[in-house]
Amino acid sequence: MRTSYWLLKTEPETYSFAQLQKDGSTNWNGVRNFQARNYMKEMKKGDTALIYHSGEERAVVGVAEITHDAYPDIDPKKPGEWFQVKLKPVRALARGVSLTEIK
Repeated sequence: MRTSYWLLKTEPETYSFAQLQKDGSTNWNGVRNFQARNYMKEMKKGDTALIYHSGEERAVVGVAEITHDAYPDIDPKKPGEWFQVKLKPVRALARGVSLTEIK
C-alpha cells in the first residue's frame, strides 16, 4: 500500500497543531472549498499530513497521520458532498518550514 502525503492548512488561532497534540486526535472537518474537498475524498487511513499554519506564521509546523478514510461531513447550512478525515499528531517540527522551502 502506498502512502500519500497531504498539506492541511489551519489558522492557528482557530485550531493549532499544539491543540491537536493536546487533544490527541481530531476530526478534520468544516472544509468548504471544492478543490480541497476533492483532495480530501482521496485521503486514506495511514496517509501522512503536514500541518500548515496560515496567518503570520505561514509554515508547516507538524506531522500528523490520517487515522480514518475520508467520510461525509454533513452540513445543513451548506448542502453538498463535503468530506472529513480523522487524524492524530505524530510530531512537531523543530522549526516551521515555509512553502518556499518545501517547493
